[in-house]
Amino acid sequence: MRDYEAMPSSSPLKAKLAEPVALLKGWDFKWGVDSVANSVAIFWGEALYNRDIRPMRAAGIREDYVDYLTNKASASDRLQALSEAVDKLTADFGTWKTPWGNINRYQRITDDIAAKFDDNAPSVPVAFDSAQWGSIASYGAVHEKTKKWYGVSGNSVIASVEFGPKVQAWAATVGGESGDPKSPHFKDQASAYITGNLLPVFFYPEDLKAHTERAYHPGE
Repeated sequence: MRDYEAMPSSSPLKAKLAEPVALLKGWDFKWGVDSVANSVAIFWGEALYNRDIRPMRAAGIREDYVDYLTNKASASDRLQALSEAVDKLTADFGTWKTPWGNINRYQRITDDIAAKFDDNAPSVPVAFDSAQWGSIASYGAVHEKTKKWYGVSGNSVIASVEFGPKVQAWAATVGGESGDPKSPHFKDQASAYITGNLLPVFFYPEDLKAHTERAYHPGE
């Protein structure tokens, strides 16, 4: 914001960035599938990371990227990165005003977590970001050969456990317990993982019994 305010009013870049900067000024810094500010911020961070940090990493310089982007990057680099972010969003999605959920997606089409993702195949929106940008619910996504971003790393299992006279727990995996695309359990936990509406864990035999599809007894 300081870099932008310091620009001369006659600068074409100042006029170009006026609306994106105004949007970011009003942002609550929370991720969300409907957030355009989230999209602009992540694309800005990626652009500045690629512009400044990647060359340093390639040269063997281990710089804390958050501190560098915040305190050491030049005003010109920060502003140019925001301009690049706006341009890339527009080129990839038709408008820079693209909600984050239209970009950040979950797609499981084979048993390979790093499968070849396809923008034309079904996918669902994911609200949270990569831990690189401070999200505790981490969703690291790739987008080398696609316009949309598809998750390949982060929290593979999430759980909440309540200890007491009787243990209660809720959990979800990224997709489902099965690696077989034909199985009903291939991605039946995706929604629970994405929304945080975790599923009950059947911890005790009496709880498990009512939900057992089949049993396996080694040696029989």
